Amino acid sequence: MRRSWTLAAKMGVMGSILLLMAMLSIGLTLWITWQLEGGAAAVNEAGRMRMQTWRLAQTLAGHDTQRLQGQLTLFDQSVEVLRRGDPARPLTVPRDARSQAAFADVQRGWETLRVAWSAVPAPATAQVTEQAEAFVGRIDNFVSAIEQQLARLTAILNAFQFLMMALTIGSAVALLYSAYLFVFNPLARLKAGLARVGAGDLSARVEKLSDDEFGALADGFNRMAQTLQGLYQNLEAKVREKTLRLQAQHAQLTTLYEAAAFVAHAGTLDELARGFARQVRQVARADASALRWSDESNQRYLMLAADGLPQTVVDEEQCVPTGACFCGQQQTGAGTKVIPIHSAGEAGLLGHCGRAGYRAVVSVPVRQQERMVGEIDLFYRHDPDLSDDDRALLETLASHLAGAMEGLRVDALQREAAVAEERGLLARELHDSIAQSLAFLKIQVGLLRAAIKRQDAAQIERALDELDTGVHESLGDVRELLVHFRTRTNAEDITPALQTTLHKFELQTGLKTHLTITGDGLPLAPDVQVQVLHVVQEALSNVRKHADAHEVHVDVQQRWPWRVAVRDDGCGFVAGQQAVDETHVGLGIMQERAQLIGGSIEINSQPGVGTEVVLTLPDRDRQLTHA
Repeated sequence: MRRSWTLAAKMGVMGSILLLMAMLSIGLTLWITWQLEGGAAAVNEAGRMRMQTWRLAQTLAGHDTQRLQGQLTLFDQSVEVLRRGDPARPLTVPRDARSQAAFADVQRGWETLRVAWSAVPAPATAQVTEQAEAFVGRIDNFVSAIEQQLARLTAILNAFQFLMMALTIGSAVALLYSAYLFVFNPLARLKAGLARVGAGDLSARVEKLSDDEFGALADGFNRMAQTLQGLYQNLEAKVREKTLRLQAQHAQLTTLYEAAAFVAHAGTLDELARGFARQVRQVARADASALRWSDESNQRYLMLAADGLPQTVVDEEQCVPTGACFCGQQQTGAGTKVIPIHSAGEAGLLGHCGRAGYRAVVSVPVRQQERMVGEIDLFYRHDPDLSDDDRALLETLASHLAGAMEGLRVDALQREAAVAEERGLLARELHDSIAQSLAFLKIQVGLLRAAIKRQDAAQIERALDELDTGVHESLGDVRELLVHFRTRTNAEDITPALQTTLHKFELQTGLKTHLTITGDGLPLAPDVQVQVLHVVQEALSNVRKHADAHEVHVDVQQRWPWRVAVRDDGCGFVAGQQAVDETHVGLGIMQERAQLIGGSIEINSQPGVGTEVVLTLPDRDRQLTHA
């Protein structure tokens, strides 16, 4: 077989040859067996002819003409069967020359004998017997020829069977040898090669002896071993390279983490700028760094902080107009740039940097969304090697810085808004309580002066009483304001704070209070609790000033929507009429506090029955949306 044949082709050719040989041997065996069976049937038919010959002789001897004709017909049929053969039995006369000559002799003898035995008058008995013996002798010669041919065929069949046995043994041996040659031996070589590789010998190779599948496996094994050998030889270098890469990435992540932690804890812009300038200088391995802030219109850059930069350079660059130098980039087209100082060629632009000994400046813009917030400048006394990773790191640090600066600005605005709101609330509280009391005292002072001029003792006494009452009310208002401003909630449940407020009210007024809480819902947020307490305190203040009540009830529905009601049994007033000044009773303040937490205030009152102030809070989702 050619070496280029595949294993499947080799096994297919061998299988086809064995199959062809098996088919030929089976066909030959079947043919010989069929010949033996046909010859045996011919011998039987010849035996019948002997018997029929003697019957004919007896019939002639008995002069039974009627039976004679039937027996002659049967004998003719036997001769015809031997001549034509009968595949169904099977019956056939062997095709060898002796058998065919003997059969021809039988046919000729029968033709002669039939004519003689059919003549009238019939031959004598002695002659019939002599003729019958002569004809039977011919039949015996015919049978002997067939038997000899059958003996030869039997000998051939036996020899072929021995040959088939030898062929079977040889085929098995050839098949086993082919399996060893084409399958087991290549597998053994591959197994030996794998064992050597498993033992650490990466130089092991498998010899390729053919171009079949095992040849392809040998090529694949050799390539694999060569690749493993190359990988193993370069493994240490690759591990070192990967380790350095991981260390660099770890250093970058550490830097980003430290920067994020620093900007998150920086309390002021000055602290943020100084610390960030020092940190970014260390990260970029620069000789100096500067951090600049840009105004909202990006017209100028102011120096916020510098680290390692000579004081002369700091003084010269305190304020840099946008576009007046290579630093201080314009918002359009701003990006991380490496500016070589020695090739700038203009002393007016970079002369002070060159005189300070710097060879290059790296400028990194600081952006907050689409606005230029500032710029980071890194100064080098050598030419910096700025890789893509370094650029990405610097830009990420600049992004953290921009976020921190924006956070400080937002915190400052929030503090300013909180102070303004608190001042407004304080002003409203003072206006609605102490300011009106002082105005009342001013009026009484005017009346007192007029009464003194008139020497009206009764009027003077009334004015003094009013002044004394007004002073006491002012002191009470001051105490209430102090209580309001000091109100805090230190627990999830508002119940303790309400109990404390009612207890203080009882001590101040002597009125009896009742607190009723129903429901079991989620607690209010601390800022909402404070506003609820302020509303309750304002309502209690109105009861103290105007209700002339004996008892106060505070009912709390502690489930969404929350409902807090403050009701008294005082004098009340007609609903819808301005019998009582709304500003004086603090309705405006309560409405404002309710709006802060998304709630509403409702006042129900009847003369002689009392007044009820109801604070209703929305469901939790609406309250969170309002907040």
